[in-house]
Amino acid sequence: METNKYLQDIQDIKNMMNKSTQFISLSGMAGVLAGVYALVGAFYVNYLIENHSSYYITLESMTFKLIIATAFIVLFLSLITAYILTVRKAKKMGEKVWNPSSRRLVLNFAIPLFTGGIFALLLLKNGHYGLISPVVLIFYGLACVNASKYTFRDVRYLGITEIILGLIAIEFSGYGLHFWVIGFGVCHILYGAFMYFKYERNQ
Repeated sequence: METNKYLQDIQDIKNMMNKSTQFISLSGMAGVLAGVYALVGAFYVNYLIENHSSYYITLESMTFKLIIATAFIVLFLSLITAYILTVRKAKKMGEKVWNPSSRRLVLNFAIPLFTGGIFALLLLKNGHYGLISPVVLIFYGLACVNASKYTFRDVRYLGITEIILGLIAIEFSGYGLHFWVIGFGVCHILYGAFMYFKYERNQ
């Protein structure tokens, strides 16, 4: 009996340490919805490309501007959805959304992500269009791996998957949109569903 009590005490201490260092209010359903937004956005971008009047899409063309606008709308909807569902989950769990753990999570996620975003913009400016999709996938994957230390460890596997997809996309640069569909659409839906059924369904 004493041994069982000690083991339970150790487990309780471990859980307390995890709660103090990890932000566990991330919503799996937010990942699913982000994937859905990405798929809808990708299909719309594909429609724009197929119906473009000429073979080349210039930076000044309306088609290009619509593609960029679509990307920002998908990003905005994903962030808003993640915030709303995370706040709801945090309240349900009695956890504050903005605490030392969530601050570390955001910082470690943002550094690789913004670095990759700036890198992608520089590639865009200099006409290296075929590398934009791989670069965004790789840096997003690095952001997930970097942030996984401060939330669910499963985020690491999503990040590794995105990095692998980005590296493969370099070899097949003409299929950037297809890799975006897989990375930001399909992978997010599968990952989000896995996280939801593993951590949230019975809460």
